[in-house]
Amino acid sequence: MPLALLALAIGAFGIGTTEFVIMGLLPEIAADFQVSIPTAGFLVTGYALGVVLGAPLMTVLGTRVTRKRMLMLLMGLFILGNAVSAVAPVFGVMLAGRVIASLAHGAFFGIGSVVAADLVAPQKKAGAIATMFTGLTVANVVGVPLGTYIGQSVGWRTTFFIVAALGVVGLLGVAKLVPEQPRAEGVRLRHELAAFRNVQVLLAMAMTVLGFGGVFAAITYITPMMTEIAGYSASSVTWLLVLFGLGMVGGNLLGGKFADRHLMPMLYISLGALAVVLSLFTLTADNKFAAAVTIVLIGGLGFATVPPLQKRVLDQAAGAPTLASAVNIGAFNLGNALSAWLGGIVIAAGLGYTAPNWVGAVLAASALVLAVLSSALERRTVTHSRRVTGHVPEPVVVAEARR
Repeated sequence: MPLALLALAIGAFGIGTTEFVIMGLLPEIAADFQVSIPTAGFLVTGYALGVVLGAPLMTVLGTRVTRKRMLMLLMGLFILGNAVSAVAPVFGVMLAGRVIASLAHGAFFGIGSVVAADLVAPQKKAGAIATMFTGLTVANVVGVPLGTYIGQSVGWRTTFFIVAALGVVGLLGVAKLVPEQPRAEGVRLRHELAAFRNVQVLLAMAMTVLGFGGVFAAITYITPMMTEIAGYSASSVTWLLVLFGLGMVGGNLLGGKFADRHLMPMLYISLGALAVVLSLFTLTADNKFAAAVTIVLIGGLGFATVPPLQKRVLDQAAGAPTLASAVNIGAFNLGNALSAWLGGIVIAAGLGYTAPNWVGAVLAASALVLAVLSSALERRTVTHSRRVTGHVPEPVVVAEARR
């Protein structure tokens, strides 16, 4: 794998830390700003919605600059947002800082996925994407638990100052290691938008929203669930997040490996098993050991869907992948926002801290249904094309740009 993938992984590490560390610090932040846990959950929802809006917006703004320069600008925006969060005097400013940082998230991973895929041979594209996303998953093994521990011990503001510093390291890594690539010629915004006329692209994004949303329905409220239901102390949340991160790392690597060989079967298995495990979490949440094992499985199965879903979008929008790739990253976070909001609703309705697990199970099962539908439509299209024209169409929506 090219060394440039390390630079992308470093940036992903910083972004992953700020995205997920908020889960372990919700009680401290809620207490500091004197708001409820569900209200503090808007820091998760707001960040996720910022990714959804920022992914296409920042990608479109970056069409006139090289991908490397855009990645550097995005890391600068990420640093600014986390600095604002660190010094926020009131909850509203904290939320604004989260949104500023989130604007960089989707475009960084979207553009980074395209760059990573272009650096390797066609049969290694999903593996290259998974390598970049390894930074995101390792953040949950190192960055998030350490940030949670620091936030609980010293103060959550210190955590966000450290995250801003991680952004500086990511910026320097991109500047030093990512090669300069000429801006693609012959590809315009209308070409990028044409990808969204492909029903397979839209189905893949819908799978992303629902499938990964299932993970966040449970993980957003993991701290109160584990302390109030399982009986863990607040300090134990740190190593529980380590377990979640280890599951993410393993799932991400397995997803990248098998997506290059058997993409759709990988999605069937991971989404189906995720729905089952989330359902069981309602029962295992009151047992310390069983809850810990379930958390590992949720992380592994959830992130096993990431490389295949991202590659699915790149394959189906192969002629104009940049905007579609970024929007799909936004789709991951739209799922996060949807599930965090739904989880807050069922908790506020008095159904208990385990109720979001059922929400997650339903979302994951819905994603599995869409995966089956997507494959059925694809087979029907191929069969029809063979009967009518005698050849199989390429899974693209626009022609490859002529250089």
